[in-house]
Amino acid sequence: MNHQPWQQEKVIQRTQLILSSFEHWLGRSLFENFGITEVKTSRIEVSQQLFEADFIVVAHGTEINPILNYGNQKALDIWELTWPEFTQTPSRQTAEAIEQQERDRLLAKTSEKGYSRFSTIRITNTGKRFKINNGIVWNVIDDQQTYQGQAAVYSDFYFLP
Repeated sequence: MNHQPWQQEKVIQRTQLILSSFEHWLGRSLFENFGITEVKTSRIEVSQQLFEADFIVVAHGTEINPILNYGNQKALDIWELTWPEFTQTPSRQTAEAIEQQERDRLLAKTSEKGYSRFSTIRITNTGKRFKINNGIVWNVIDDQQTYQGQAAVYSDFYFLP
């Protein structure tokens, strides 16, 4: 039986951390941030709602070279990767070499402050470049305030020629 990623318990838990951490740092729900007022109530429905949302959400873990551990369907489509491919990708590989230093600065600033706003250029699995405007990156924390990685969200982007 072929389950969608959002149906996996590990993904449901990651979704909850991503959403609660966004609210912790920014004082409002991630869905509200995009004008969505009707949010599902069960954990699995919320997981499906975020996975199928019309904005991009990605997250990585705490490894020395952090590995992507969440990408909703829109993120998988943009990066041209399947769930298994996406969740084995070091997040560093989503930025071109020229953008690495700026990416590192942004993530360090976010680690200190809790969240940051950003605009940047990223690259897909097949080498297509795209510009992100007005993104938000934040620290993902658990109920004990333990750092679990970082997540990012954006909807304003376009592919570059």
